[in-house]
Amino acid sequence: MITKTELDKLVEKYETPDFIKDDPIQFPHMGTCKESVELLGFIASLFAYGNRKMFIKKLEELFKKADGDIVGFVKNGDFSLLNGVEYRFSKDNDIIPIFEILSKLYNESRGLEELFEYGLNTEILPHHTEEGWGEGEIFSMLKTVVDYFYARAPKTAGQGFYHMIPNPQNGGAMKRMNMFLRWMVRKPPVDFGIWTFIKPKDLLIPLDVHVARVSRQMGLLTRKSNDFKAVLELMKPLREFCPDDPVKYDFAMFAFGVESNKR
Repeated sequence: MITKTELDKLVEKYETPDFIKDDPIQFPHMGTCKESVELLGFIASLFAYGNRKMFIKKLEELFKKADGDIVGFVKNGDFSLLNGVEYRFSKDNDIIPIFEILSKLYNESRGLEELFEYGLNTEILPHHTEEGWGEGEIFSMLKTVVDYFYARAPKTAGQGFYHMIPNPQNGGAMKRMNMFLRWMVRKPPVDFGIWTFIKPKDLLIPLDVHVARVSRQMGLLTRKSNDFKAVLELMKPLREFCPDDPVKYDFAMFAFGVESNKR
């Protein structure tokens, strides 16, 4: 198994501002206020699957339609501008409802921060409290957020809508939601630290195919499926290495892949 010292060196090398330019976190870094950072980050995270170059190009095209004012666009924008926008499984009838729901959310409340915070304070689902480490709270929060979107989805929304906002009860890793939370909660230079109602120690690793493969190579993960149970298994050694900020090792997973490709 890889050692804490080795992991910490990788984090130190790669958790730098230089990381931002090639990562989807580049989009919330274009934000000029807290609301814009949230919106750019949330929308970017929904599209962050598949080929990195492809989804970054698609996000560049999408955000151009907001003309540099994502908050104004979401609150008051003409979403017909999104007609014809699609990405992989999601068509415009899947994407436009997300913007419509965000518009309602930001016009009637403090937006995503209030929604996620409300979700964190809801009743914890009992079958997700056994693992400890706050997974029950995070799981319940994600379910509350997803339920908010599902309850407001129009009948015209297709499977692409539900792919972008997956149901945690299906047992998936919830990689994109956990990535968005990492961005909002952990402190700079790469992440933002603008949400303080969640502590970094309670975050979950954004597990995708790459992170799962690298984790197995490191000897940190044995489960073969890349699902929520794999997330919980991986969090155990990461929290042993750094109880206060275990998700910082997301950078180490990325770095390990980069370093391996150089050999």
